[in-house]
Amino acid sequence: MKNFWLKLRKPIFVQAPMDDVTDAPFRAMIAKYGKPDVMWTEFISADGLANPVGQKALERKLIFSKKEKPIVVQLFGSNPDNFKVASEYVAKLGFDGIDINMGCPDRKVEKNGGGSALIKNPKLAKEIILKVKEGAPNLPVSIKTRIGYKSEKEFNKWLEELLLVNPAVITLHLRTRNEMSKVPAIYDFLKQAVQIRNKFKSQTLIIGNGDILNRKQGEKIAKETGADGIMIGRGFFGKPWILSKRLKEEPTLKKKLQILLEHTKLFEKTFKAKNRFSVMKKHFKSYCSGFDRAKELRIKLMETENSDEVRKVVNLVK
Repeated sequence: MKNFWLKLRKPIFVQAPMDDVTDAPFRAMIAKYGKPDVMWTEFISADGLANPVGQKALERKLIFSKKEKPIVVQLFGSNPDNFKVASEYVAKLGFDGIDINMGCPDRKVEKNGGGSALIKNPKLAKEIILKVKEGAPNLPVSIKTRIGYKSEKEFNKWLEELLLVNPAVITLHLRTRNEMSKVPAIYDFLKQAVQIRNKFKSQTLIIGNGDILNRKQGEKIAKETGADGIMIGRGFFGKPWILSKRLKEEPTLKKKLQILLEHTKLFEKTFKAKNRFSVMKKHFKSYCSGFDRAKELRIKLMETENSDEVRKVVNLVK
């Protein structure tokens, strides 16, 4: 197995998978302006990838460039056999690793036994991990999950169950499923996870996720907890440069708006008629905040329908 994880310098910084947010154009912006050590796709249905029709429908979620590598594809679902087929398929596309979503709280995902629901079914969770390894024996398999479903008391047992099947990495969103993102992340559980991993004498890397917005904060948490790495999600919203080692200070407003326009053009070029422009609009609020008259600019941008109109609005800003 080609485990690229073992070659990375710690603490490892990675970009979180976020549905309809970290698509190929946004990842390209992150890779250009502040590339993390590892990048993730949006989460993708294993059931969908288990058949040719689904593979065609999900093509846009599987787009990536060499500049994003190493890049991990994240799969969700609950059918072990479909995970195996999906893993065989994505392994051929050139991804560097496969991640299994065991933390998504979306009710539609949970209804079918996937995402966070797998925390309640360790037997199935382990079967899925083994099937992914079987389908893609040359790729490292990782897990992204939470510290419990209803209660933090579930944490120790859940983590120990996962360690039994030796995933390359376990990323912990440091809240329970029921807490969603409504409470602060609890970093004590990250330290506890490292201790449990060490007790097992496991080689699995432990990565922490939740409320971490920049490199400095992430390095501090990794040092205090002993974690191998840090995953950043919302910190990238409107700020693809946050992990940049070149930028010593926040970009100027002019530069931010140039990046927004660049992102918009790339989004349009990548998806054309395949995707609605409204998806791109999710990013406008994030790019346009923290400066005078930001709200007015956001309102104007939300009325646009293409990159040409965005350019005209951005050019009005002095």
